[in-house]
Amino acid sequence: MGSGQQVVVFGAYGHTGRFVVAELLDRGFAPVLSGRDAARLGALAAHHGGLAVRPATVDDPASLDRALVGAAAVVNCAGPFAVTGAPVIEAALRAGIPYVDVAAEIEANADTFARFTDRARAAGTVIVPAMAFYGGLGDLLATAALGDRTAADEVHVAYGLSSWHPTAGTLAAGRVSRERRGGRHLRFTGGRLEHHDDASAVVDWTFPAPLGTRPVIGEFTMADVVTVPSHLEVPEVRTYMAVDAARDLSAPDPAAPTAVDERGRSAQTFLVDVRVRSGGAERRAVAAGRDIYAVSAPLAVEAVHRVLTGRTRTTGVASAGAMFDAADFLHALSGHLSVDVRHDPADALGIMDPERD
Repeated sequence: MGSGQQVVVFGAYGHTGRFVVAELLDRGFAPVLSGRDAARLGALAAHHGGLAVRPATVDDPASLDRALVGAAAVVNCAGPFAVTGAPVIEAALRAGIPYVDVAAEIEANADTFARFTDRARAAGTVIVPAMAFYGGLGDLLATAALGDRTAADEVHVAYGLSSWHPTAGTLAAGRVSRERRGGRHLRFTGGRLEHHDDASAVVDWTFPAPLGTRPVIGEFTMADVVTVPSHLEVPEVRTYMAVDAARDLSAPDPAAPTAVDERGRSAQTFLVDVRVRSGGAERRAVAAGRDIYAVSAPLAVEAVHRVLTGRTRTTGVASAGAMFDAADFLHALSGHLSVDVRHDPADALGIMDPERD
């Protein structure tokens, strides 16, 4: 399907990067492995029977330029994206190729929109930040739930994770974000991001079966507060996290994901419940699957495929819901996700099966 096109994966040997490399190979692309550690790149290349390796560092623009020579696109999987995002985007703009990343960092994603929207549009190129589980999936679900509408009063995104064994990259990104906020919290209200010191309340959220009612942390703010309002007129965007998963993340010494199948996925399951409210009406979209890091790979690679085949709605910097046909995109992921969208609030949502392959 990829017709052998070269796609550079920056941070290829990282936890999510490895899933992206495997997905690119499955889709017929030719991954080019890049990042700062030549030895780890070489080991990953050998694991796949020999792939192109091009070491590069974000503090050496010439090395990034060499890494992107002849490539059709670049996928940035190396966090913290507050450090790597801008240099890799700059290199993509110099090379004239599209850029996709899997950033979950709220500030880094906001920076991408603020710094590169005009330049990318003028260059006629495509930059898609947060094309991953956090930021991308919720945006696609909210956009699909709205259908042909582009405005709502509120969007609520609840994450029902069975557990959360964060990677070293996730923990590092979290530290960077906390430092940038001075330890304060973020929320999107009144049409803008604001810092606050309010304590986060625990509330009950009723997920579809088989999860049911679970305690979640209210205003556990994720990248959806950047992606959703970047193209939808929504003054209030709230995200929630299952209490057990949040505790895993904040543990003194959290355990990393452990592979339990031949694809390297963990046993973690998830259910993302998106509710879009306008007046007294509610629309809803739900996605269920397995391993939040593994599922980021088909999200990112499907985005690359659609960009390279001209199945986009705009140029410049845009989130998943703005760049692509959201409903069609989600349908294309049916091998990785169970998705149910209801425009009629009287309809009952079907049963999600997060154990499916």
